[in-house]
Amino acid sequence: MPGAIGVLGGTFDPIHLGHLAIAEAARESLRLERVLFVPTGVAVHKPGIRISPAEDRVAMVAAAIADNPAFVLSRAEVDRHGPSYAVDTLEGLAADARAAGHEPDLTFILSAEAYAGFPDWQRPQRILELCRLAVVPRAGATPVDPAEMERRVPGALARTVLVDAPLLGISASAIRARVSAGRSIRYLVPDAVIAYIGDHALYASPDPAR
Repeated sequence: MPGAIGVLGGTFDPIHLGHLAIAEAARESLRLERVLFVPTGVAVHKPGIRISPAEDRVAMVAAAIADNPAFVLSRAEVDRHGPSYAVDTLEGLAADARAAGHEPDLTFILSAEAYAGFPDWQRPQRILELCRLAVVPRAGATPVDPAEMERRVPGALARTVLVDAPLLGISASAIRARVSAGRSIRYLVPDAVIAYIGDHALYASPDPAR
């Protein structure tokens, strides 16, 4: 639908086929015009864990989505100073839409695992005012009790939609471990991302802090 925008955030360290699959599932089922991929700047949800430089993660996202005109890279968080909070990103996107002359139509795409922690996010009530939440399944994650979520964040139920997406069971941490061990990551990430990781020697050696 014209103007309907999905927002998929994450560290994308690296972006993998699981990210792409859930973005496409949400785009198709919710009739989104575009899906914005928003690499995290300062990852407040991963304190003490080192992540790859923002420009490397941005470059991998750009390479991964280059062949899909409905997928768009956003630098909103990597170019913003300070911690990366979803509410700030959504506020900015809503302001951009209004400046362009139309009401924002935003859908924040997140995993069931991330949704379980939604009550602890920065200003969850404001997020519900700015967008709807599209929750995709994640292998191994416990399904969220809708009644419990509504109790903790009133209004969440009406603003949440469940999306049927592939359960690929791919994790960025497992990919990094495979690279550091010299193992193949073919069919786990796009070929262009494999090439970037190799060309820039990312994840080449084990890092206990990650």
